[in-house]
Parts: sequence; C-alpha cells; structure tokens
Amino acid sequence: MSESSSPFLEASQGYLRNLLDWNDLDQLWEVLRAGTDKAWYIYAVGEIPPTSTSSSAELDKFITEVDTLLKREHDERYCGIVYVDQPDDPAFIKIYDPHNLGSVCGSSHGPPTLPGWILSLAPPEDLEHALPQPGNRRRWWEQLFS
Repeated sequence: MSESSSPFLEASQGYLRNLLDWNDLDQLWEVLRAGTDKAWYIYAVGEIPPTSTSSSAELDKFITEVDTLLKREHDERYCGIVYVDQPDDPAFIKIYDPHNLGSVCGSSHGPPTLPGWILSLAPPEDLEHALPQPGNRRRWWEQLFS
C-alpha cells in the first residue's frame, strides 16, 4: 500500500465481485436501501467528484433510475456490469455504462474502461485520466437531480 493512496483509490483498484445475475443486483439494491446508517457518495465518473454524501432520497432515486437504465439498455440475460466489494455489506460499487463497456477488465490494448458511476462510502477522488461521459449520459446525469 502506497502512503499516497486513499481509501477510495485503493477500493477502486481492489478486488470487486462481478454481479452476474440480475437477482444479485436486485439484492444489492435492497441492502443499500436497508442500510440507512450509511452515507454514500454518488460519483458520476468524468464529473467533479462530490464533496458531500447523498441523502437517503437521492440514493433511492439514483438506485431506481440506474436500475431502470441498466435493465433497459444492457439487453442481456445477465447483468455483469456492476461490481461490488462485499455484496452483503458494501462499501464500494462500480457501475459500468452499458454503452461504454470497452475493455472493462483491461487488456494489452490499453487501460481498462472507467466505470460510469461509483457508489462509495469513502470520499471520491477524480480518477486519473478520466474519460468524459458521452453526451447522452451527461444529460441523463444532469436531469437526474434537477
């Protein structure tokens, strides 16, 4: 562990479990909604990282909207684009944009694709070399809480 690493950067580079089944994703949302004692940061990668945690209502709205988006636009029998550190007691969740999957796990052709959104209990930091969100996702994000 580097002295300059933050809990957020360590979590973003650490081991995360891939939620392959849509039912696993539904269970994760239930855990988040039940965990009212936890304060989550909702970070849209490519935007300025939030400096304050979301309210329960904001978290609920994000979960509802991103779940709808993922299930509508990731037209697969499996999920496979949400990663979590501990499904039963999460502290860090990566959610990939179904239209910007690229090379999620990395390859010899370049660095892995950054997630579209991150939910974190640790304050987020601007990810190095963050890719700007596609225009349609930026508009989606801007309308979510306006």
